[in-house]
Amino acid sequence: MTGTLYMLPNRISESDVNKAIPTYVQEMARTLTTFFVEDAKSARHYLKVLEHPQPIASLTIEEIGHHPDLSRVDAWLAPVLKGTDAAILSESGCPGVADPGAQLVARAQALGIRVVPWVGPSSLLLTLMASGLDGQHFAFAGYLPQKPDERVPAIRHLEKRSQQGEGETQLFIETPYRNQALFESLCETLQPGTRLTVATDVTGEHERIRTLTIEAWRALNDDEKALPKLPTVFALLGERREKGTRVGTAAPKRHRRGAAPKPLPRGKKPARGKVPH
Repeated sequence: MTGTLYMLPNRISESDVNKAIPTYVQEMARTLTTFFVEDAKSARHYLKVLEHPQPIASLTIEEIGHHPDLSRVDAWLAPVLKGTDAAILSESGCPGVADPGAQLVARAQALGIRVVPWVGPSSLLLTLMASGLDGQHFAFAGYLPQKPDERVPAIRHLEKRSQQGEGETQLFIETPYRNQALFESLCETLQPGTRLTVATDVTGEHERIRTLTIEAWRALNDDEKALPKLPTVFALLGERREKGTRVGTAAPKRHRRGAAPKPLPRGKKPARGKVPH
């Protein structure tokens, strides 16, 4: 009988672990002795924070890195196939979502290993929840290009996608020390009516989640537009673009087939059961 592969979430800020990770998840994590982790050092620290009852040095901690070596996946999963329960642990948030883990899960699914996701914080979903943007249709674009001549077309492409069809919120992230450069590029490139959410240090001490139109962002003073070097999620949603209509203008009203009704003489009421449209 095979073991179970659990998806163990991590904190996304240096907040109280009890406020971010459910008690039952912490309790279950303490029963495991095998972990597949993005970074061994930070994983050991996290397991100490979870108050794992066994000496950390006695645990099996396999470092899979940010880009797992696919040739090693079967060897990593061999103990699970033999009945050992294990967990995948990433640096931040939920493993397999914008973080390593999907490669191991894909192989585990193919081998018939049961995969169980545990509840934990996701900066992407928390940002979407607090943004006021479309939560029915959304996409995650990961990191945008660093070079301005590549980043600007990428931003315009995301804005165009958000304007088409049902309207799709576009989420993306950046390395903390490049937050300001990306934010300034967004303000310079996007249309005035496009809404932009900037969510910094979600669940942390310095959490700030704010949504404004680009026009409103541009009107703020420099201090209000300064972003700290902390983990940040960006989200945008452009104004809906009707075919043949410029952004920001109302689409023309459509009439039913046939000629438009003639206005009634002053004082005359419409026939009973008929209302002019």
